[in-house]
Amino acid sequence: MRGLDGTVAVVTGAGSGIGRATAERFAEEGASVVVADVVEDSGRETVDLIEGEGGEATFVDVDVTDLDDVQRMVDVAVDTYGGLDVAVNNAGILTGFEDVTDVDEDEWDRLLDVNLKGVWACVRAELPAMEDGGGGAIVNVASEAGLVGMAGLSNYTASKHGVVGLTKSVALEYAGRGVRVNAVAPGPTETNISDDVEMPTDPDAVEFDMSAMSEVPMGRQAQPEEMAGAIAFLCSDDASYVTGHTLPVDGGQAAD
Repeated sequence: MRGLDGTVAVVTGAGSGIGRATAERFAEEGASVVVADVVEDSGRETVDLIEGEGGEATFVDVDVTDLDDVQRMVDVAVDTYGGLDVAVNNAGILTGFEDVTDVDEDEWDRLLDVNLKGVWACVRAELPAMEDGGGGAIVNVASEAGLVGMAGLSNYTASKHGVVGLTKSVALEYAGRGVRVNAVAPGPTETNISDDVEMPTDPDAVEFDMSAMSEVPMGRQAQPEEMAGAIAFLCSDDASYVTGHTLPVDGGQAAD
């Protein structure tokens, strides 16, 4: 497929998981990709993978909570490749399961800073560049936790509901200005987001209902490449009349 041929894209959190799979998919379809991540080694590894397949990519070290960093990311896209057509705001963290009364202020602020402020900061910087170039498409990576409540994940759920609401509002602001803004809501996906989180090994041994994290009608977790496919569709001309939408990519969980 070459649905994004000739476009310039930025992908945050592109050093692993959904972000890496998306960056690789975009490059396969002919996009020049700015690979943005706070972890330099993994980000540069994504660039190496893309270049090894004949694609074009540039790494930028970006902390999405830092507005200067985010603006620099957009500037690199414009200065290196001549503009910005597509953006995927994927960077996010998960801090683990705990009762809302046990979440301390620092933990709450850190997660909301990355998961929600970070998406806002990226959108804020990306929109002017896209509008200057005649239009574009943005996809924000939310979560199934942006569509339903999840006990034990109050801060994560609040952040992802915020991403869904932000997506709708910005889509309305820019619907007549040439920029489409959508989101995806991934279900359980094989990524490393929980590598540094102490996750329960026995769902029956915890006080929270974990069915939303474990019971998938299709009976399996998704692969990051499946999320990348949905994101690529929303960024392509095939989705030219789609904006303000949050697409569940969850093996049927939203239908349950």
